[in-house]
Amino acid sequence: MSTGAAKGFASIAPTGRTFACAFFLVVATGCAVLPEPTGDEVREQALGYTTIPPNWSAQASAAQVDEGWLASFNDPILTQLVHEALEHNPDLLMAAARVEQANAQVDLAESKLKPALGLLGRAGSKPIADLVPLLSGVMLRLSWEIDLWGRMRYARNAARAARDASSADYRFAQQSLAASVARAWFVANETRMQMALAMQMTDAGERLVELSDQRLRVGAGTQSDVMVAQANLATYADAQQQIELAHRQALRALELLMGRYPSATLDVAGTLTPFPAPVPAGIPADVLERRPDMIAAQRRVAAAFDLVGEAKAAMLPTLTLSAGYGRISNEVVEVRDDLEQTTSSVSATAVVPIYTGGALTGQVRLRTAEQKEAIADYARRALNALDEVEDALTAERVLSERERILREAVDANRDIVRMEESAYRIGRADLRTVSQRQLAAWAAETALLSVQRERLARRVDLHLALGGNFGNPPQVVPDAGAAAAAH
Repeated sequence: MSTGAAKGFASIAPTGRTFACAFFLVVATGCAVLPEPTGDEVREQALGYTTIPPNWSAQASAAQVDEGWLASFNDPILTQLVHEALEHNPDLLMAAARVEQANAQVDLAESKLKPALGLLGRAGSKPIADLVPLLSGVMLRLSWEIDLWGRMRYARNAARAARDASSADYRFAQQSLAASVARAWFVANETRMQMALAMQMTDAGERLVELSDQRLRVGAGTQSDVMVAQANLATYADAQQQIELAHRQALRALELLMGRYPSATLDVAGTLTPFPAPVPAGIPADVLERRPDMIAAQRRVAAAFDLVGEAKAAMLPTLTLSAGYGRISNEVVEVRDDLEQTTSSVSATAVVPIYTGGALTGQVRLRTAEQKEAIADYARRALNALDEVEDALTAERVLSERERILREAVDANRDIVRMEESAYRIGRADLRTVSQRQLAAWAAETALLSVQRERLARRVDLHLALGGNFGNPPQVVPDAGAAAAAH
């Protein structure tokens, strides 16, 4: 194999040792195929240029990553929603079907290593001058292609590696779905709380309209103050409608994840889940071994390796053994005395590729390029995985500090609003000042809710990036009628 991205473990061209395999040993077992690259070899090949540090850049505990992160949020409703999504989400059902397809591909690849046994039958009639077509009877036929150079074993190993990758993809799809449900649940609760906050602002706007009307009637206010209060009320009411629309969209998104009809009728708690305690993050190298998507990428490199071996073995001769035993009809025997009623045959067919117009060498180049792509894809995914953890750890620290700052801002703005409203009642403050303070207070509370929700979401992202499992998913029991039909 060529050098470059595939240099190292990727070179599997047949050698003199391969051609020296004894014939009878080949017939019995075939020449051994080369072992697939290990995970360490794949990482060295893909990340040879990258130095992975022993610890994360962001401050984090190097203890082993926790499993069952869903329980850390202590939210029974969220847990129930995740389990419902795992059973009914269409995307996850598609991923499960792809695993079944991969298992079937393994069965097909393994079947080619075994003898094929069939029953042949023929019956017919033609003029007596043509005796051969008159032959009628039944024959048991055995055919077996000997895997001399490992071509079919390479194909089988590639199918197994692809199956492993598909299974890992399914596990990652489960974890990603659980994370998506958790994020959608947090958004739905945040928008519900934003709706309550918008209603409070609308109520406050209505009180200011009434207060400005009262001041105008007693001669202490102006028509301009009344108009400003009415305009602010309209702004608050419009914002309330927008938040209500966002809340319904959040509910529909969550319902779709669970496989429900998007009716926006799902009940939400209306409060955000308390933020869990800090979690250990392990070390960077562990992520590449623990995350299912990285396991899938490594197995795809192995599959590509085996496909290169299959392509190169296809350039070598093939040997097929055939045997048959049968019985012909009595009518034919009566016509020809030299024909017996039973017949048997044994044959061997060898095919040596001499010229295929470049098809075989082109297939080797194609599979080699695919292996290079698989190695580069592993490197890309590995760097992204490490970046996701670093980003999530940094976000934990920054969002925690932002929440502290915004809590102080909310408390301060609430105090200022109360003072400005009291001052406006006695004529010592302008209505515009009160309105500005109300908007500032609303903006601070809105930002605080967003940060609190984002902290929860980024904690979910951290668990997903680390490869920690959300818990034991429920076992899906197939429909009894469908199971019966399958048999």
